[in-house]
Amino acid sequence: MATIKDVAREAGVSVATVSRVLNDSGPVSPETRRRIREVATRLRFAPNSAARSLITARTTTLGVLLPDLYGEFFSEVIRGIDQAARRHGYHLLVSSSHADRAETEAALRAMRGRVDGLVIMSPDLDARALVQNLPDRLPLVLLNSAVQGDAYDALTIENYEGASAMVRHLIALGHRRVAMLKGAARNQDAADRLRGYRAALRSAGMERDPAWEIAGNFTEESGYRAVEALLRLEPRPTAVFAANDAMAIGAMSALREAAVAIPGEMAVAGFDDIPIARYVSPPLSSVRVPIGELGERATEMLLEAIRAGKDRTTRRETLATTLVIRQSCGSAPQQGSLTEH
Repeated sequence: MATIKDVAREAGVSVATVSRVLNDSGPVSPETRRRIREVATRLRFAPNSAARSLITARTTTLGVLLPDLYGEFFSEVIRGIDQAARRHGYHLLVSSSHADRAETEAALRAMRGRVDGLVIMSPDLDARALVQNLPDRLPLVLLNSAVQGDAYDALTIENYEGASAMVRHLIALGHRRVAMLKGAARNQDAADRLRGYRAALRSAGMERDPAWEIAGNFTEESGYRAVEALLRLEPRPTAVFAANDAMAIGAMSALREAAVAIPGEMAVAGFDDIPIARYVSPPLSSVRVPIGELGERATEMLLEAIRAGKDRTTRRETLATTLVIRQSCGSAPQQGSLTEH
């Protein structure tokens, strides 16, 4: 296996010059830089990343911790993170917590010393877990986290406003019995969307019926089972708002099997606007979250924090949501939202 000394000897330069070229850490003439890279390629020289990280205090790796890796939402988040990371020469180390506190803490410990910073989305995360399992100065960006305070960079979605706007839209269509398929327990997104649903009912002077708030866990299966329960109610709802698109798609499947017309007998709306939403039948109305942008912006915030080092200041940002009205609601949108056909 070729060493850095072999590359230096073949290129006719010092080891320090080779190091500067391979680490992009100092001035070297274009001709010398080209020659060193050609020699390194010919000799199949692979820099020792562990040794390099000791010298540069950088691993050029970003950690990503998500609740799950299944489904279009998380794949779009990862895609956005990866695109931004690669633009800056970084790689990803990805793990999932499966909404389990012990797994969350184990994943955090496993990434210590292996990443330059972390993007974390975890409903079971709290400040204590961060303090106990990560170095004090490791840059972090929290996505839709329940962790409070200004100790960490945070990026959130307009969950409350988006949910409230969609339910107000359903009410404006004449629906007075609007059900809610709730998201996973202890999940901050789910809690905020439920608050938005309830606020929209209150603003319309409508009473909340606890029987119309059905527990779910963000999966298609839970949406399917929730609608089975709703169809047994009397009177049953005329509209269903699901806390994410996966549950809305499961709900639509249950309605089709029960021969309930969408939107004629029951309107359906979701949240996130995952790519498949426009291709189901009928196309699903949803609260659009810029999912890829969420991942990209989180990465940009993290890289800015890494570059700033100890001089960084923490920030909190919120991404806006937009109503996307399609045939599953059966009507044109209110002002400020989008219609797709």
